[in-house]
Amino acid sequence: MTSASVSAAYPHAVLFDLLTALLDSWTSWNRAAGSEAAGRAWRAAYLRLTYGCGRYIAYEQLVREAAAQVGLPESAALALEADWLNLTPWRGALDALRALEPHCKLAVVTNCSTRLGTQAAELLPVRWDAIVTAEEAGVYKPDPRPYRLALAKLGIEADQAAFVAGSSYDMFGTAAVGLRTYWHNHVGLPLVAGAQPPEFEAPTLDALIPWLARFRL
Repeated sequence: MTSASVSAAYPHAVLFDLLTALLDSWTSWNRAAGSEAAGRAWRAAYLRLTYGCGRYIAYEQLVREAAAQVGLPESAALALEADWLNLTPWRGALDALRALEPHCKLAVVTNCSTRLGTQAAELLPVRWDAIVTAEEAGVYKPDPRPYRLALAKLGIEADQAAFVAGSSYDMFGTAAVGLRTYWHNHVGLPLVAGAQPPEFEAPTLDALIPWLARFRL
């Protein structure tokens, strides 16, 4: 089988959540919070804030507000940012990205400031075709606009692309846009009430390439 025929089965583009689907930010949040339980509570509060605020409010501000909601000091938010460049990819993330590069355009759609989102994306040795942050889009996911902005930058229609989510909140947005979705649910979170189930859910990225390799068959 030729390389062209192999590529023809892949989507034209794959969009990724960055800070949960590709990078292990959970460990950084837990470390900054002082424990896994505190880190998870803080992260859950942050996700509720981003889902509820809609329009972009500074990411760093929301992280501080979420910390305060769960009784953590502002120093926790400062520790998270100080640890930012120590974010590490999940097992299999780099292999998956390298396997996709010959076949698909690659993009990031992340709920983050442009400064921190760009820094995090550059931790992965990948030639990104687009990096879209909530700050650039003016709204947080799962509002459809960040996903649509990424597709517009790539020149790709939604039905020609796939999305790799790290949170089930993403499913509200991908369902609205029409993006088929793989949920890398590494920590085993339940589906958020009202969210449409993804087309594929797994605790690792091991099944991602087989799923994408049959995407257009």
